[in-house]
Amino acid sequence: MPHSRRTVIIGYGVVAQALLPMLVKHLRVPAGNLTIIDFADRAAALRPWIDKGVNFVRERITPLSLPRLLSAHARAGDLIIDLAWSVEFFDISQWAHEHDVIYVNASLESWDPEGEAHRKPTLEKTLYARYSKLLPMVPARRNGATAVIDHGSNPGLVSHFVKAGLLDLGQAVLKEKTFPAPRRRKLERHLENEDFAQLAQELDVKVIHCSERDTQRSNVPKSPDEFVSTWSVEGMWEESIAPCEIGWGTHEKWLPPFACVPDFGPRNQIALPQMGMNSWIRSWVPNEEIVGMIVAHGEAFGLSHALTVKSGSRVVYRPTVQYAYMPCGDSIVSLHELRARNYELHPRRRIMTNEIVTGTDTVGALIMGHPLRAWWTGSMLSIDEARKKVPGVNATAVQVAAGVLAAVVWAVRNPRRGICLPEDLPHRDVLSVAMPYLGQWVSTRSDWTPLSQHRVHFEERTDTAPDLSDPWQFRNFLLHR
Repeated sequence: MPHSRRTVIIGYGVVAQALLPMLVKHLRVPAGNLTIIDFADRAAALRPWIDKGVNFVRERITPLSLPRLLSAHARAGDLIIDLAWSVEFFDISQWAHEHDVIYVNASLESWDPEGEAHRKPTLEKTLYARYSKLLPMVPARRNGATAVIDHGSNPGLVSHFVKAGLLDLGQAVLKEKTFPAPRRRKLERHLENEDFAQLAQELDVKVIHCSERDTQRSNVPKSPDEFVSTWSVEGMWEESIAPCEIGWGTHEKWLPPFACVPDFGPRNQIALPQMGMNSWIRSWVPNEEIVGMIVAHGEAFGLSHALTVKSGSRVVYRPTVQYAYMPCGDSIVSLHELRARNYELHPRRRIMTNEIVTGTDTVGALIMGHPLRAWWTGSMLSIDEARKKVPGVNATAVQVAAGVLAAVVWAVRNPRRGICLPEDLPHRDVLSVAMPYLGQWVSTRSDWTPLSQHRVHFEERTDTAPDLSDPWQFRNFLLHR
């Protein structure tokens, strides 16, 4: 599908490097219509593209420079793809709305996110607070220029993995289990109509994890003063030290100590007054249990909000939703060193690309609590497969870029849809674009529960005792230290 209008990419990190050839291939964007804005000197990395006509602007976007920079490179009907760290979403999306420019991003960023964060109460630091501010804007901008928010891999593609997984799970349950006729008809109706919230409720889904295990390894040893990542050092640091956030399900019987329960917004989440990187839960990806960090991510808000069922104004159903992230080994060591640095970022930073020798990024939706116990749907992309698609980057970057690409293609085809979260987009349209870049597609049943390999190491710690009456309680996933 050709897109001949001007396209502005803000930020040229590893995700943008993966996305650029995808855009040229899928949207046939003329090189002369592409502008890349970054505060770092990316001229050498962009030289092959600059020689083809791509325009590179080296300048930092600030509250003062934003209107001037964007006005110089985009007008009504054009496209902005925002992949920068610490550019305020509300400011840039407002500019795009007022100037009738299509807008796509992969995260809900803010100016200088850590500047005064240590002085704020927990809830004011959360993504939940930003989404609560965003929701009232949705009806106000209906039929305006399309703005697809939070659409990378996760958040982004994982919401479509959930939809695909629920449909596969529903069909498998109907095939394997016997139900009274009324319930069977209900399930069939929800499947046919793709009423995902009602389908999840009828299937008795209690918990959804975005579970990710990154095993990519480099032949370059990590230095003690160096933070290593496979996607964004600054982005990983920011989300790791942010408060732990969880979409809170209606089945939960136990509220963690000191949990912050909001009294504003849709009240579909809780926050814990501790860093996500210091909050660990048991989870599962195909063929192995993992222990992942409960890092604050948009899917915890978006999915728990989209899958809420109400009777009048009363919430009658919602699953618990959270991210369980087990990053690559060098990132885990970097995070541990970060604790020793009192959470001040390392002076040296590196994104692993060509030095990676092996590994796979496995990311998907683990749907739990239903009659088949657990179901995982997602992507397993090896570094070798990623390089066949986009040389010079890594598996994580290709997965994220595939989510951005799918959002861009949908937005260009649907330019007057206003603000859209990942859950608002049709999953088949999105996955049809992203799937060629996702490696091995898996949608499979699992017998795993958080109690499968649970061990009690200190019987005196009665506060860590599991709830054997319901394996899907949050306390059973939580890794107690």
